[in-house]
Amino acid sequence: MKSPADLLNGFRNYLESLNDDGLSRFSDGFNWEMTERKLAPRILPVVGYLETPAPNVGSAEMELLAGLKAAAGVLQWGQTYGAGDFGADFLERYGWVELFGTRGHFESGEMAGGFLMLGPEIVYPDHHHVAEEIYIPLTEGSLWSKDGGAFQPRTAGEIIHHPSDIRHAMQTRIEPLVAIYLWRGGPLAQKSIISGRNQ
Repeated sequence: MKSPADLLNGFRNYLESLNDDGLSRFSDGFNWEMTERKLAPRILPVVGYLETPAPNVGSAEMELLAGLKAAAGVLQWGQTYGAGDFGADFLERYGWVELFGTRGHFESGEMAGGFLMLGPEIVYPDHHHVAEEIYIPLTEGSLWSKDGGAFQPRTAGEIIHHPSDIRHAMQTRIEPLVAIYLWRGGPLAQKSIISGRNQ
């Protein structure tokens, strides 16, 4: 089993391997030397989807997914929403872990980052938040919508940028979604505002 520190190292190495100007600007000047918090592990049902092989992804994504799977049991997984927001079925197939940030395994008030997981056949409805955001899917098969637009397929390793307060939504089909997220430039622990668009 890997430690949160091992996972943080893999997370950083993966981001640096992407060689993307927009991503570099987003994380420019970030101090990766952070103090570790001792958080109690918490597992959610969605974590079980890490046992599902991720087909058709590159070696860099496979390596980071393997690191996440190896560390999953020592991480504090969370959920922003309750059954009253999207229903109990959604909660069975939704969760995230903040690797670093204001409440994560490593302390940072500058940027938050971690992993989002969604199980198959689920819609994460339109929502928005003040913080600027980057997502990078590590798995194939998910659909993404931005600013009320149509859902479009996104590939593993693709960088998805959401400016401050832009509505966005995600949808899975057969395959679960595992994605990196980064938040910066707003409240790092803000509960997203649900926009209420009909799907």
